[in-house]
Amino acid sequence: MAPDAVTLRSMFRKMLEIRHFDTAAGELFLRGQVKGSIHSYIGQEAIAVGFCAAMRPDDWITSTHRGHGHTIAKGGDLKRIMAEVLGKETGYCKGRGGSMHVTAADNGNLGALPIVASGLPIGVGAALSAQMRGEDKVVVCFFGEGGTSQGTYHEAVNLAALWKLPVVFVCENNVYAVSTHVCEAVPVADLADRAKAYGIPGINVDGNDVLAVYDVSETTIDQARRGGGPSFVACHTYRLEGHYVGEPRVYRSREEETDARRKDPLPHFRMWLIERGIMAETEADGLEEEVKRAVTDAVAFAKASPEPPAERVMEWVYA
Repeated sequence: MAPDAVTLRSMFRKMLEIRHFDTAAGELFLRGQVKGSIHSYIGQEAIAVGFCAAMRPDDWITSTHRGHGHTIAKGGDLKRIMAEVLGKETGYCKGRGGSMHVTAADNGNLGALPIVASGLPIGVGAALSAQMRGEDKVVVCFFGEGGTSQGTYHEAVNLAALWKLPVVFVCENNVYAVSTHVCEAVPVADLADRAKAYGIPGINVDGNDVLAVYDVSETTIDQARRGGGPSFVACHTYRLEGHYVGEPRVYRSREEETDARRKDPLPHFRMWLIERGIMAETEADGLEEEVKRAVTDAVAFAKASPEPPAERVMEWVYA
């Protein structure tokens, strides 16, 4: 069932926030104002937004090195995320984490984890915690297609299936693991087949269609919440930018990228909303300008925020 009009507008806004946030973060990186790298989520917005729109505020997610989008979709504050990207004290991790390690526990984000598939066992642990406490929370683990070839993926899915834990494994198949095409790294044509070995549902969805993603997320999250155990969802999308901002992208053609941009989820969802009278074109334009101002404010806030003082560098760091 499609969400109501209020939810649809909120989903569109979240997709705009992710797009303009990562655009701004990329520009800051290219100017040399970011410590470390920026891994853009541009082109994949429908996945994070589609799933997080179906989650409760007290549900949890685990994220990846490409995690700004997940954090924003789960309700993260743009100013605090941008401050973390710039390594400032006002960031979610007091500037100690940076772009690839944003953790927003107060919004249910258990952390952006740059080691491939490392979020899965953490998510499974959180799901076990919810089960043991008798809570009906659900964990959604976001990871890339390359993660399905990691040992942590198989261990985590096996345990979750065995104990019927409340977790949904969301594979964001954006075609490339850094520069390696999925067909060169995975021996099965259908990634959803990787769920069969563990006796759990394996579902394919168009990751560029936010409504299709939302529909699948409602079904799988509800199943997990009711004690039906985990699911594996393969969301098929495309990373429109390089593996990191500024990467030369020599492993794929510009023609391939042009074709992928025709499937960009953001303009397609905007058109869908306008054609059905849910938003007028002027309203959509106005909302986009509002989001641009919010991102500009986030950048200004982050730049004006203090750097972590050297004498406190080990605070907030666990070892």
